[in-house]
This record gives sequence, C-alpha cells and structure tokens, in this order.
Amino acid sequence: MKKDQLLTRLLTRRRALIAGAGAVGGAATAGVVTAVTGDGPVTTPAAGPQVRRSVESSAYRLQPLTGYGPPRAAPRRTLVRREPLLRVSGRGRTMVLTFDDGPDPRYTPDILDTLAEYDVRAMFFVCGEMVADGRKLLARMADEGHVVGNHTWSHPLLTRLTRRQIRSQMERTCDVIEDAYGERPEWFRAPYGAWNRAALQIGAELGMEPLAWTVDTLDWKTPGIRSIANRVERGAAPGVVVLSHDAGGDRSQSVRALRRYLPELLDSGYHVTVPRRHYA
Repeated sequence: MKKDQLLTRLLTRRRALIAGAGAVGGAATAGVVTAVTGDGPVTTPAAGPQVRRSVESSAYRLQPLTGYGPPRAAPRRTLVRREPLLRVSGRGRTMVLTFDDGPDPRYTPDILDTLAEYDVRAMFFVCGEMVADGRKLLARMADEGHVVGNHTWSHPLLTRLTRRQIRSQMERTCDVIEDAYGERPEWFRAPYGAWNRAALQIGAELGMEPLAWTVDTLDWKTPGIRSIANRVERGAAPGVVVLSHDAGGDRSQSVRALRRYLPELLDSGYHVTVPRRHYA
C-alpha cells in the first residue's frame, strides 16, 4: 500500500471516531435535560456500562421569589385592660343585649326565635361545658349573625383560681367555641362579674376583650316578667349593655320578658346590635 493511501485511511478513521464521540456526547446531554425536567430517577445514556443515578427533583426546582409577595399584616394585639368594658361605642341609640351561661336547649332556642323575628343580633357568653351538648345551637348563632363570647368552662369564681386554672378555663372554652361556632371568641366575661388582673391578662393573651354590663335585669332572681322588662326599659340609653341569662336555672321569665321589651326598644328608636372589636 502506498504511503498516500495509508495516510488517507488513517484520516478517515479519525473522522469517524470524532463523529462517534459527538453522538455519545449528544446522548449524554439529552440525559441531563431529562434529569432537570423529570420527577424521578433517570438513567443517563453513555458508552460502556450504564450508571444509574437517582436525582431529587426538588434539588433543581427554582425557589419562589419572596420579595414580590404581598406584605404581611401586623399581628393584631389585644390591649390588657385594667377593668372590663361597661358600655359600647356606636352611632345613635345603639344598645347590646347579652345572654349568659348557655346554651340551654330549654330556653336558648326560644330566645333565638324572638331575635330572628325582629331581625336583631345579640351576644351569647357561653360556658364550655354547656357547649359540649349544644353545638347545634352555636352553629345556629353563627348562621344568624350573633356573637359568641367566652364565659369560662364551668362558671367558677376566677378570683379563687390560680393563673393556670384560669387559663385552662378560658382556653378550653375557646377551643370548643371554635369547633362549634367556627371562630375563636373575641370577647369574654368573668362569671359573677368577678374580675382580677390575671383574668384580664390571660383573656388578652388569648385575643379577647373583657365585656361586663351596664344594666342587670336580675332575671336570675326570677323577679317576674314585668320587673325584668321594666329594668331594661328604664335603663335603656345609647351604648348600654344589658345582662340577661339563657341558662343556669329556670329562665322562662327571661324568655317571655324579651318578647315584651324588645319590640318596645325598637319602637323607641333603639338599634339593638352587637359590638365591633377595635384592635391596638
């Protein structure tokens, strides 16, 4: 074989080897793209024995750019008050009706029926142990626009409890209200109106405002329907908070008195509604 022919064959073989290497490189590149876009282990094609390599898909995914998200709202804080609120603010002749100690299946439904008849919203300060058997009533309160507040679990005298016991009474009730009503309570009321610094602090830590009352109907004494109605009508004034009960004893007088004084308040131009929270 001549020297020129031998040189030509060598050059041709070299070109073939270079072309083959390029093909292998292209296949390998295709395997990397699959690893980037795929969601599981892939096999990268290559000359010779194949090597199986497991790739975590999350390792290649781009992280979201947090700098372009909406700004976070500042957490709402509840002021620690030195004493509970006795009145509410509002325009015009605004009043608030509140009912304690329930819910009670014997009396609460009748009160809700009367409020619905006159399209009026009220507040119910419930006890956790009563909610356990009255979840449907709290669901109804939510559906009809009433506000549910925390009245502790078992209605104890808070001034005789430790901080841990007070927190347990309030926190357990918050939990059961949230489960039955759909939201955690924003208001609380101490049983017997017995407040202390610990109750005010713990209530604020749980996100609740303390609300007392302006007018006590004394319905818990069962003084008679006329007496209960007269106390409400004589005490009516803008910002007044009325205390009544829908549980804790025989509340049939409370139910019947509401039917008497509610239309009288409305006819006198009072707007009976529920308060709004003002966060710090």
